[in-house]
Amino acid sequence: MRITRRFTTENRSAYDGIAFRTQASEIKKSDGSVVFAKTDVTVPDGWSQIAVDILAQKYFRQAGVPAKRIAVPEDDVPEFLWRQQAAPDINELPEDQRSGGENDARQVFDRMAGAWTYWGWKAGYFDTADDAQAFFDETRFMLASQTAAPNSPQWFNTGLHWAYGIEGPSQGHFYVDYRNGELTKSSGSYEHPQPHACFIQSIADDLVNEGGIMDLWLREARLFKYGSGTGTNFSTLRGEGEPLSGGGKSSGLMSFLKIGDRAAGAIKSGGTTRRAAKMVIVDADHPDIETFIDWKVREEQKVAALVAGSRLARTHLNAIVRACRDWDGVDSDQRFDPKTNKSLKREIKAARASEIPENLIRRAIQMARQGRTKIEFPDLNTDWDSEAYATVSGQNANNSVRVDDDFLRAVDRDEDWALTNRVDGRVSKTLKARALWDRIGEAAWQCADPGLQFDTTINDWHTCPQSGRINASNPCSEYMFLDNTACNLASLNLMAFRCVDGSFDVDGFSHAARLWTIVLEISVLMAQFPSREIAERSYHFRTLGLGYANLGGLLMANGIGYDSAEGRALCAAITALMTGTAYTASAEIAEEHGPFPGFAVNREDMLRVIRNHRRAAYGHHDGYENLSIRPVPLNAADCPDPNLAAAAKKAWDTALETGSAHGFRNAQVSVIAPTGTIGLVMDCDTTGIEPDYALVKFKTLAGGGYFKIINRTVPLALKTLGYNDEQIDEISRYAVGRASLIGAPKINESSLTDRGFDEDAFERIENALDGAYDLRFVFNKYTLGEEFCLETLGFSRDQLDDTGFDMLEALGYTKADIDLANAYVCGAMTLEGAPHLNPEHLAIFDCATPCGRTGTRALSAESHIRMMAAAQPFVSGAISKTINMPYTATVEDCQQAFMLSWQLGLKANALYRDGSKLSQPLARLFDDDEDEDRDEDIDIIDEIVERPPAARAEVIAERIIERVVERERQRLPDRRKGYTQKALVGGHKVYIRTGEYEDGRLGEVFIDMHK
Repeated sequence: MRITRRFTTENRSAYDGIAFRTQASEIKKSDGSVVFAKTDVTVPDGWSQIAVDILAQKYFRQAGVPAKRIAVPEDDVPEFLWRQQAAPDINELPEDQRSGGENDARQVFDRMAGAWTYWGWKAGYFDTADDAQAFFDETRFMLASQTAAPNSPQWFNTGLHWAYGIEGPSQGHFYVDYRNGELTKSSGSYEHPQPHACFIQSIADDLVNEGGIMDLWLREARLFKYGSGTGTNFSTLRGEGEPLSGGGKSSGLMSFLKIGDRAAGAIKSGGTTRRAAKMVIVDADHPDIETFIDWKVREEQKVAALVAGSRLARTHLNAIVRACRDWDGVDSDQRFDPKTNKSLKREIKAARASEIPENLIRRAIQMARQGRTKIEFPDLNTDWDSEAYATVSGQNANNSVRVDDDFLRAVDRDEDWALTNRVDGRVSKTLKARALWDRIGEAAWQCADPGLQFDTTINDWHTCPQSGRINASNPCSEYMFLDNTACNLASLNLMAFRCVDGSFDVDGFSHAARLWTIVLEISVLMAQFPSREIAERSYHFRTLGLGYANLGGLLMANGIGYDSAEGRALCAAITALMTGTAYTASAEIAEEHGPFPGFAVNREDMLRVIRNHRRAAYGHHDGYENLSIRPVPLNAADCPDPNLAAAAKKAWDTALETGSAHGFRNAQVSVIAPTGTIGLVMDCDTTGIEPDYALVKFKTLAGGGYFKIINRTVPLALKTLGYNDEQIDEISRYAVGRASLIGAPKINESSLTDRGFDEDAFERIENALDGAYDLRFVFNKYTLGEEFCLETLGFSRDQLDDTGFDMLEALGYTKADIDLANAYVCGAMTLEGAPHLNPEHLAIFDCATPCGRTGTRALSAESHIRMMAAAQPFVSGAISKTINMPYTATVEDCQQAFMLSWQLGLKANALYRDGSKLSQPLARLFDDDEDEDRDEDIDIIDEIVERPPAARAEVIAERIIERVVERERQRLPDRRKGYTQKALVGGHKVYIRTGEYEDGRLGEVFIDMHK
């Protein structure tokens, strides 16, 4: 193939024009402990700290990179593509200097792009060495400029053997040799990397044989180890009570799902800190479907029971021990007899009333008799990573129910629905379709699972139905194809193609889509797979997953609302152009290398699907072939970029024409993935097809700490809408705040001076305002110093130690004063109420949830669904997206969202109602001891759920701190010993001071800072 250059220049470095910097990368836990640190990370200068940290921690190879390497010449390979390996004399170096890790981003870009180009050259994908060099340079530039990124397993694995000669023992993988089509067992771990992120695997109703139940856990483990995810439809497994061939009854689907769930929970993907990614799918007519739907609901109820039970048991059992210990009778043995020890009798009665098991009650008395004064009992909580969640099942997978049109029409007509046995096909149970539908809606409302996959729509758009039906998806539901196949993902950063005037770089985007289609196709031929069947079927169908990120950012930057006809049309046009271009590239490859082996038998079906895509691109409302649900077509009249809409139509004309002539190299070419980690590596404001989540964000600093910045798309949007620089600055300051009290209303240098603040105290406050969310978090003894607060401001120690103490209020400021100053200094974190802003423009800045403490606007669930519907007709696979719903959403709202998704032609959807998981912070706020005021807590809960998320977070943070401090504080003596350490940091004098209890234990630490 011929490769043209657009981003690079021949005979010049691929990185020409990109500045690089060297800096540190450090990641800490919430307790301040360092979990990762690297001091010499070299990265493109434009990358944010978050992107740097992800690259350094997750994607740099941390060990095994030889310090000295030599090239391995190959006669038929250009010299710049010769792979490398450790130098023969490397052992002459000291052992600790022979190898290390990557520390320069160019090492990562070079090894990935080099491996793709190397394998592409070996397989004859480039006409000349100049084409190969152009491909190598263009892909490296796009990686470095954050224009595009492949899925995580590519970063983990690709190029380690090519660039460094890294070897590893075979893990039981297979690949099909591109030279002769023969299935081959891999001899190592890295020569053929595992670059695919998404897998679909089958399961046979067989316990121990290959392809069966226990074999699936092994195949899943191979995938999780290298950072990939997998999904399976488990509907082949017989239901509970169905007969076994050797006699007896089956334990049912759920018993095996729990084994797989536990196995997945024990593995972290790719040796990194993320969990294994797994999807469990069950058809709506499976005999165990009702139990499956309720699975996570019941398990979360168990978490609640464990948490409540552990705390009740701890409270009552220790009360029983205390009653024994504190008895003041004469006969010591009688203290353990409830007949004589009335306090013990009362505590036993209270324990029984709380359902504490009788054996535990007796055990507590026995332990008291043996001299124990306290019973250690687990204090479980609802944290996601807590022991309570680890104890229950179902927490390591996404669950989905597979529903077809027959079921959904039965729901609409209130008809019966039959559940059928897997062995003999007989009806095991008949129930109302609406009863099952209600169960699905309530489960999604309660715990955000299960999602739905719309089987009929999925298979109507299937390009290869003659080879089998589509039964399942990957964990995020964007890759949907035949069982035992894999998909390799990559995403384009849409903001990289936004021109200065706001127009879309159609030619640049088409160029990138073509090159990344080639990248993904080459990745298929170089890859290894976890089983024979996946290796063979991935070779035969060669499915790809090109997608994009930053749609929400692009729309906002262009002054287009996410919930608007223009926004949906722009999304449709971009998606249509991407997939049409990718299919055209696939057909070009097929012209030279032949179509995918499964094309011939599926030719007519695939061309029918391509024609349906083209009809949607042309805006047709009818005339579709063999579709049960008509798609939402592109409305070119609504598209704000006519050239883009025209290019989208042309792309599908070319795809159909070229594919009809030569076939296609790939059965699928596109998906819309969530792009979580790679979206952050590309510094995308928004991921996948999502809208923005906030207008003000916190930027991480290299040395630690953070400061607030306006979302970078906001000023672009305001400029597009015609606001001048002064107005944009004032609107931005309204959102972010000025981070200074100079000129602030009510609370400022003048009013503080009147209250006793000197220049030094005011400077301390000023220095603490950069990342402040609320002024109340700054005015405290830790910022000002305890001595100043006591002696100058005249506060008592009790006031300063009181977590509910409001220093500003105590200084005489009213709530209105504080609110005015807060808005000026810390910002509203929303544009609602901003000066100069036309109310008609507010919709452009709507986010997924309300912004700031006072924001009320947010995108509706319907707006999310309609945006997905705009893109879906132009995606080979599906769209991974969770529909966010407010806390106040009802079960019926959830059902309506699912129904609308089906009616608009989506292939899958999942819902998340705010507050539907026990592990959310709201559920952890009010775990007080028995003597706390529960009525007050209920009032606070009611207050919090009505607030926007940002304001809710403020109350949550205060409440958590208050509980922790008040419960565990031991007062320090008024006169205390301590230690002071002086240091000079960046020209600033820093004093670390401590205070000690009378027994020498550390009681407080605070830092003073002076210029």
